[in-house]
Amino acid sequence: MTTTSRVSPCQKPTGWFGHLTLRIMNAHHSKVTDWGLSHISVDPHYTVLDVGCGGGRTVSKLAALAAEGKVYGVDFSSASVAVAGKINRREIDLGRVQIVEGPVSHLPFPGPMFDLITAVETHFWWPDLPGDMREVLRVLKPGGTLLIVAEIYRSAQTRAARLVEKSTHLSGMKLLTVKEHRELLENAGYREVQVFEEPARGWICCLAKKPTENEAHASAVAQER
Repeated sequence: MTTTSRVSPCQKPTGWFGHLTLRIMNAHHSKVTDWGLSHISVDPHYTVLDVGCGGGRTVSKLAALAAEGKVYGVDFSSASVAVAGKINRREIDLGRVQIVEGPVSHLPFPGPMFDLITAVETHFWWPDLPGDMREVLRVLKPGGTLLIVAEIYRSAQTRAARLVEKSTHLSGMKLLTVKEHRELLENAGYREVQVFEEPARGWICCLAKKPTENEAHASAVAQER
């Protein structure tokens, strides 16, 4: 998913090289994923979605936390769906995990069904960040939580961040500052937005909630006045 004609193998892995890339990403992103997940509490009965599930390592971590619930992974790369399926084969066979193919802009779910949605190392590739954040909000239950985790963001004082910032016109990545992350989520309709940083590593974690039905009603009434 990109606004440029060039698609990175990290953005949409394909073929044997894509499969290799996904397995490398599974290992490389494990620590930042654990750091992001440390900011939330996952109820064992949660229904969870991992958007841009890649090689499926985050799905595995979530399935261990939501041990009596169900975890879905969605990715628009068929190679990602294949690798994530292999990684999570046991839980898929038990009916506790499901991996599906689909784009973030049109998630293949009918409506609000998830207590928690995660997006790890993926949102900077999304083609329409404001619209895609609203699409994620659409399938989140009222009161549900969105967790965004990334190991790079704009203005992070790390060498990797500075190098990536210089090449965003080639990669198509959309890097945001801390303030821009907060504004993105608030403008999309989320509440209780929190942003955490790990400056030495250049990591960022965003937490946001979907308004409850009462909160949404109160907001609508206030806007009418």
